[in-house]
Amino acid sequence: MTLAQPEPGGLLPRHSTPQRGGLATTACMETLQVGYLHAVAAASGCSLAQPFPDNGIDWHISHGAPGHTVDDEVTIKVQLKCTYQTAPRPPGPTFPFTLDNDHLVKLARTPVSVHKILVVMLVPRTQDEWLRASHNRLELRHCCYWINLAGHPVTGRRRTTVRIPTTRIFDDRALCEIMTRVGAGGRP
Repeated sequence: MTLAQPEPGGLLPRHSTPQRGGLATTACMETLQVGYLHAVAAASGCSLAQPFPDNGIDWHISHGAPGHTVDDEVTIKVQLKCTYQTAPRPPGPTFPFTLDNDHLVKLARTPVSVHKILVVMLVPRTQDEWLRASHNRLELRHCCYWINLAGHPVTGRRRTTVRIPTTRIFDDRALCEIMTRVGAGGRP
């Protein structure tokens, strides 16, 4: 009996489109951003905890380091959002993202004992473009950006648009820097 050899990069030929499951695109977007968060936390040496129920905050990230002065381990709260309505690699220094006012109030509260950040993932519109794998890398496309909204005003009737800086890419280095500032008693 002869066994067929898989094509490079998977079992399907590159020119065919895999049949995807019937899960809602928004649910798949949530799963993708959680995978991105897990990868960043792993590369940063951080632990993750998911509050249950979440009450408007998706994750707690903790970071232990001997250089922390406020405690041996510090924690931040993270709210994840994902959108394809802003194209990947947005031009300019910021891009707009709209939040429900109730959610913004929670993220903008100040002072706090545990700081919060918003992490927004921009993805291509089609799932076929979200992931690329090869023998030496796994690419999640496209990017997460972060912002600390402490003190941000509510300006809309029901929703408020905030500006997310394109310089604040959420990766392992950014997370370590955030945790170093929080560990020294500062803000993210």
